[in-house]
Formats: sequence, structure tokens, C-alpha cells
Amino acid sequence: MDFRRTLDTIEGMVAGAYAALPDLLLALLVFSLFLIVARRVRLIVVSMTEQRQKAKNLGLILGRLAQSAVVVAGVLVSLTIIFPSFKPGDLIQLLGIGSVAIGFAFHDLFQNFLAGILLLLTSPFRIGDQIIVEEYEGTVEDIKTRATTIATYDGRRVVIPNADLFTKSVTVNTAFGKRRLDYEVVIDFHNDIEQAKAIILEAVRNTDGVLKEPPPEAFVVALSESGLSIRIYWWTMRPRHSHVLHLQDQVLTAIKNHMVEHDVTLPTSSHEILLKTPVTTAARTHVALHELFPGEQSERVPER
Repeated sequence: MDFRRTLDTIEGMVAGAYAALPDLLLALLVFSLFLIVARRVRLIVVSMTEQRQKAKNLGLILGRLAQSAVVVAGVLVSLTIIFPSFKPGDLIQLLGIGSVAIGFAFHDLFQNFLAGILLLLTSPFRIGDQIIVEEYEGTVEDIKTRATTIATYDGRRVVIPNADLFTKSVTVNTAFGKRRLDYEVVIDFHNDIEQAKAIILEAVRNTDGVLKEPPPEAFVVALSESGLSIRIYWWTMRPRHSHVLHLQDQVLTAIKNHMVEHDVTLPTSSHEILLKTPVTTAARTHVALHELFPGEQSERVPER
């Protein structure tokens, strides 16, 4: 068999790769420099806006867009070095031809990307905020152009598409400097209402972490068989989840101790128990005879 043509082809490929090796190395070097410049550009843009809280998310957008633009420019320059006949216009023409197919294939990706840009621009929440999205609750770790990641309170990470965050309701627990908490206490009907509310409010006001202004409030919200329901409201400057849990523990402990100290009683559950005495067969027979012969004295049947 004649392998001369095959060997010539392999030798030509090796010679071509060897001849293109300097251009390939130069292209890799140029692309690496563009990557370094792109990271630096992103950091510079972000650092210019991080001092202004309202423009922080805008800095993230501009930084990522600037980094992407520099990377794309590096790719085009590297391709031009490797393939001298390559022109950026050819790539743009190719992308224009396939834009319809790309649009259908990456519809969800583009939707999440656009939603991420709008979220970063409108800033409904920021990195570090604690939010609730449907059944998920946690701290925002990062807001990317495709999805947002939150860390739940039990140590898990949830990745939520930006389209869901943009179209669904999001509760931001740390949006403001202070937060109102509430709890419902049920007391017995025999307690004096005004005295009980005064005792409860005194315990809440004396708890460390509860704001004096706005002051705590207590309202009767329900009357039921179980007792009198009083809902208590108080404000705090520590809106984060861990602080809220600790403060609620302190408030409820203070309320319980204060109520016990001032003899405010809680409702006690009562159950009605009916005991029925079993009727013997002989007693049933005696009753039946008496009903049949009401005018006659029937002999009493002894019970056994």
C-alpha cells in the first residue's frame, strides 16, 4: 500500500501547525492581557460607585458590561492574529444570520439576563439584604445577570432565576432601618383587661432592644372560649433574622415573668366527662313489664 500521500498530508499539517505556533502563542498572550485588563476595568468601575449605595448596583452592571466588552475585543484580536484573513465583519454577519435561531434557543436565558439588568438598575434589594421569595427566605449573596443566589438560614444556597424575582412578589425584611414585630397572648377572662395590658407593655418596654419610639402597643383582637386574645406590637432597630429571634425570646420571657409576678392568669382548658351507669338485663325486663301492665303491681326483679 502506498502511504506516501498520507505521510505528505500529515507532514503538511505538522508544518502548518509549527508555522502557526508563534501566531498562536502571540494570540494566547494577547488574550491573557485582555483578560487581565478586563478584570481591572471591572474593579475600577465598581470601586468608583461602591461609595454611593444607590449607585452600587449600577456599578456592578457597568463593571460586568465593560469586562465583557474587553473580553470580546480580546477574542476578535486573537482570532485576527491566528487567522489573518478573518474580519470582525464576517462574525457580525454570521451572528445576524443566526440571530433568529439563537433567540428561540436562548429565550429563557435572554429573559433572565434582561430581568437581571432591570433588577440591578431598579435596586429593589441589595447584596446582604434578607428577602422572602415564595417559600424561600435568606440573605442575598450575589445578583448576577442570569440568577440571584440567597443563603438560607439553615445553611443552604438557593439559586433563583431573575425572571421570577422580577415578576413575583419579594419581601425585603431589611429594607428599612427598623422593623415592627408582633405576638398574640391569650389570658383568662377573669383578668382585668387594662391592668393586664399595662403589665404586658411594661415588660415589653423594659426589654433591651425594643424601641421607645414608636412605643409598644397592645390591642384586644379576639374573644373566644379559650380566653381573651391580646396582640402586642413593638419596634426594633435590628431587623435581621437572628436578631429578631433573640429579641422575641427576650420579650416573651419578660412577659411571662411579669405576668406571673402580677398574678395575670392564663386560660386553663376544661373537659366535661359524662359517666353512664350500665343497666342490667333484669332491670330492662322489669321496666318492660311495668310498661305493658301499668295498672298492676309487678314483682320487683332483683338485680344481679
